[in-house]
Amino acid sequence: IVALLGIAQVAICPGPGGTAAALGPLGRKCHRARGFYSIYMTLAGVLSLVLLATAPALLSTAGARPGGWRISAWLVTGAGFALTYVRGAWIGFVAGVGALLAVVNRGRIVVAAGVLILVTVVLLAPGVRHRAESIVDPNDPTARERVLMWRSGLAMARDHPLLGVGPAGVKREYPRYASPEALQQRRGHLHDTPLQILVERGVVGLGAWLAIFAVFFIRAGAILRRLPPDAQRERAIVTGSIAALVGFLVGGLTEYNFGDSEVVMITYVVMAVPFVVGRKASER
Repeated sequence: IVALLGIAQVAICPGPGGTAAALGPLGRKCHRARGFYSIYMTLAGVLSLVLLATAPALLSTAGARPGGWRISAWLVTGAGFALTYVRGAWIGFVAGVGALLAVVNRGRIVVAAGVLILVTVVLLAPGVRHRAESIVDPNDPTARERVLMWRSGLAMARDHPLLGVGPAGVKREYPRYASPEALQQRRGHLHDTPLQILVERGVVGLGAWLAIFAVFFIRAGAILRRLPPDAQRERAIVTGSIAALVGFLVGGLTEYNFGDSEVVMITYVVMAVPFVVGRKASER
């Protein structure tokens, strides 16, 4: 539903800065799909998690052959995701698909073909194609701004290596470290989750944060290995969780998605799913 709303927002939007009046308050800032959320980055983070977590269930090897409505819903969700124009989330999605292809034993061709169809369809939209091409453009202004921001963040981390500048400290300290070339001299976050945590919590906080996800992947992988080959539904669920977390972490290299409550709440749910599967499997 939220993906359909995002598609509608972009489809009837009169252009950048315009408003899709037919959608009321949801028609504001309509040049990029945002659904019910205040900003397109949140929708991109949510849909990336959903797409990757559900992708393995589309394989016929995950139980019964999926109905056409499931495949259609997944493709519509993918179109809504593409229309957010959030390049970092796109890269995270590709990384998640790569993890999925590395984990699944069967159905790799199906996954690859499905993603290829999705990419081909969305790239037919000129705006999406132009945005994708800008990923590798070193002269892109938003890319340059991020590089300047990250340099300032690293300078802050060097001055406060152990415990950082404290929670919400970036907003307070950033003006002192901002590059004269930066378009914005004030920032609330650094558009990079690991760097944000390093700057605000230091190497101690970053180490603890990384440990959380390292333990998740180790234990989720162990659960997946213990599941019998014929437990296709359960294996699909665990595999989807692993792929979704890869997408979340890679997407967080260009966006502070760990600070986006809607995205991170879904992430916590996705992280919990393999352990529910493992517990039920052990009770049989």
